[in-house]
Amino acid sequence: MINPNLQPATPGIKAVFVGTSSPRECGLAVFSQDMMSQLALLGDFAPPSIIAVEDERAYAYRSEVIGKIAQNRLDDYLRAADDLNRSDADVVVIQHEFGIYGGDNGSHILDFAAALHVPFIVIFHTVLAAPSSEQRRIMQELAALSFKVVTMARNKIADLTDVYDISPTKIEMHHHGVPTVQTESREQLKVRYGHEGRQILSTFGFLSPGKGIEYVIEAMSRVVLTHPEALYIIWGRTHPSIKRREGEVYRESLQQRVAELGLGTNVLFVDKHLSQEEVVQSLVMSDIYLTPYLGQDQAVSGTLAFGIGYGRVVISTPYRYAQEMLADGRGLLAEFRDSVSLEKHILSVFDQPELKADMERRTLQLGSTMHWNHIAGEYAALLRTCSAKGSAV
Repeated sequence: MINPNLQPATPGIKAVFVGTSSPRECGLAVFSQDMMSQLALLGDFAPPSIIAVEDERAYAYRSEVIGKIAQNRLDDYLRAADDLNRSDADVVVIQHEFGIYGGDNGSHILDFAAALHVPFIVIFHTVLAAPSSEQRRIMQELAALSFKVVTMARNKIADLTDVYDISPTKIEMHHHGVPTVQTESREQLKVRYGHEGRQILSTFGFLSPGKGIEYVIEAMSRVVLTHPEALYIIWGRTHPSIKRREGEVYRESLQQRVAELGLGTNVLFVDKHLSQEEVVQSLVMSDIYLTPYLGQDQAVSGTLAFGIGYGRVVISTPYRYAQEMLADGRGLLAEFRDSVSLEKHILSVFDQPELKADMERRTLQLGSTMHWNHIAGEYAALLRTCSAKGSAV
């Protein structure tokens, strides 16, 4: 049940988010928190609130969480929709990812949307190019009920229209937002973290099979022959759901391979959930940022967006989001599951300072437009229009 007394009555557009919420360790939760924080700074918005979708664990939420939905309880979705209909909410933002909602392929969120009378937008964090019939139906019907749907990759607009049969007039594209954090220079951060004189490669985010970290480790075994100063830092905990099912099997397999290859001084694991400040510091400190993912159809990567936002040289496998974001000389694409290809690109950056400088300049040109103070302004314009549509009904 929604508790409206948790949020004081304030003037302005009242936006309510639906999805996972901090402190749950989840990319969607971070995304919602970042956008909500920026919208709260705008004079015509009341501080946004959120209805948190929960798994089986309990979380100590902050005051902006005005309601909770147990992931697998359909009654909770219907009750939340009814509460919102009777509230003073002006607009709802549904964060969509199949894995966070209950029902077949997350169908419970469709029941919520069908019962909701408040106008809403849907942000599609995943757009599968080859969905199942049920996945296609859910996204198609969500779009039909919504005011607008949002994708974070331009090349996914064609999938939304051609695969999901969503009208182009319903679709908007907005980049994944990146937080603005003031930090020291690359060299100052290397000194602070004890890596002075090292060439830093990095990857951050939840660790899980599919991230392709093992191929970078294999590449490092040859990179260090000519660049013994190279250090690959793998920042982040094992993904919570993976850890519950499998423990630390993947991390331990990577650590074992590092030991076998004698890379103890060239590969570093930082097993912690990073604060936003630490994420930005890890990026700014890096000479190369890597996303060697194995999935070809990944619609968006928040970690890659962060790398672009801070103007890093990015080496990635050519999943669809990376192809779009690293076009026009903003990065290098290695082959999937190919350590030799990764090695070649790493060495080309290390051995060509002018190439590195040019890629950083090109990347920052795009990245500077992706910070949340800019992206939240785009969403605010959309939410104003959506809210006005609701008030006119």
